[in-house]
Amino acid sequence: MTMTVNKDLPVMVTGATGYVAGVLVKKLLEEGLTVHAPVRDPDNVSKLRYLNDLADKSPGAIKFFKADLLQPGSYAEAMQGCQVVFHTASPFIININDPQKELVDPAQKGTRNVLEEVNRTESVKRVVLTSSCAAIYGDNADVEKTLNGVFTEHVWNTSSSLEHQPYSYSKTMAEKEAWKINKAQDRWDLVTVNPSLVIGPGINPFATSESFRLIKQFGDGSMKAGAPRFGIGAVDVRDLAEAHFTAAFTPEAKGRYIISGHNTNILGLGQALLDKYGDRFPIPRKVMPKWLVWLAAPMVHKAMTRKIVSLNVDKPWIGDNSKSLRELGMHYRPLKESMNDFFQQLIDSGQVVSKKS
Repeated sequence: MTMTVNKDLPVMVTGATGYVAGVLVKKLLEEGLTVHAPVRDPDNVSKLRYLNDLADKSPGAIKFFKADLLQPGSYAEAMQGCQVVFHTASPFIININDPQKELVDPAQKGTRNVLEEVNRTESVKRVVLTSSCAAIYGDNADVEKTLNGVFTEHVWNTSSSLEHQPYSYSKTMAEKEAWKINKAQDRWDLVTVNPSLVIGPGINPFATSESFRLIKQFGDGSMKAGAPRFGIGAVDVRDLAEAHFTAAFTPEAKGRYIISGHNTNILGLGQALLDKYGDRFPIPRKVMPKWLVWLAAPMVHKAMTRKIVSLNVDKPWIGDNSKSLRELGMHYRPLKESMNDFFQQLIDSGQVVSKKS
């Protein structure tokens, strides 16, 4: 099934106040589209001010609707008349007490609620789901079990569970739920965007995404003694917004897309900041040895278990982004540009303060 694209119709974006969705909404508004944004409280002016500011400066328009991710039927009004639905709403938090309640339920049930509404809304022709590379792998060590020693769109995460890497497990369960619902009908098609770690400046400098927490650590002295070679992929949030847009409006787009600009690691992220910020901030310059990370990790962060350290530190993350280059025409920003722009936003908003005289 190939969708006929009509950019005159509104599009719906779930989780519009989130980090990734905010930059996507910016892109959609700049392209002149009307965005339907279902939110918990449409009257919360302070929470919506970043989105309203964007709309004021753009040719597009935004309309807010009251909705709750876990309440069946609550997206009906917002979805009416939309041809494209972007489902981005899903929590990205690591430090949790109840993984089922805090991660899996919102991710899986939320996806089910949105897609069951899509089934009831005749105008919808395409859903673009923000999944994650976490639905492709749980630990870097998993790459050793892949066909050619690289993560591709054909690979699914089979190593995560409620007990181990519950965030990755939640993303896997949500994406599987989406494909199951999609395959049971033939009116609308599904494209999933699977980003690696998202970095780069958001529309709200005080976003609660885990990405912000990580990048702050490069400036607050947390990693002054060194950073681990914990392999990760990284992608700029602006490139990710572009990928969502292209996935929605390229009729031939289909299946899953790994959206990742760089195979890197945590130390590598820090080193991208050294040239510009190394003389003013305690950016990590050295590798923290694996044995030390293994020893200290659970005391520093309860979610960072020794099993996670064993399966990820000093093990590279190797992802294949060639499908996104080939079919979506992606061009990824340099890592240094993404990291510098992100870090500068944190400085400008006062969240990172120079500790060096």
